[in-house]
Amino acid sequence: MTDTAVTLSSSAARRLRTISAAEGHPVMLRVAVDGGGCSGFQYRFDLVDSAEPDDLKVERDGAAALVDVISLALLKGSEIDFVDELAGAEFRVRNPNAKSSCGCGVSFSI
Repeated sequence: MTDTAVTLSSSAARRLRTISAAEGHPVMLRVAVDGGGCSGFQYRFDLVDSAEPDDLKVERDGAAALVDVISLALLKGSEIDFVDELAGAEFRVRNPNAKSSCGCGVSFSI
């Protein structure tokens, strides 16, 4: 893996395949970084049917996530994961560039 690589965990890939099966067609997870949130930046997750021309496409086990080129600079080296815990189930980004994050893990600072 290079320092700019973004990876998709096996649990995230499994969840995306489950969602695709329920939808009846393949869907991809778009991960973006927006300004805002309590720590300066926040992650945005959307399910989409197609990629934009300049997206980085991250694939694993028949599932895919997309990252736009602007967000990629803030996500380099990150892993897109899916966790199913007592508090809830959600996609998360494990970002080695984040210096701090809020309690919910949705916003972060660099």
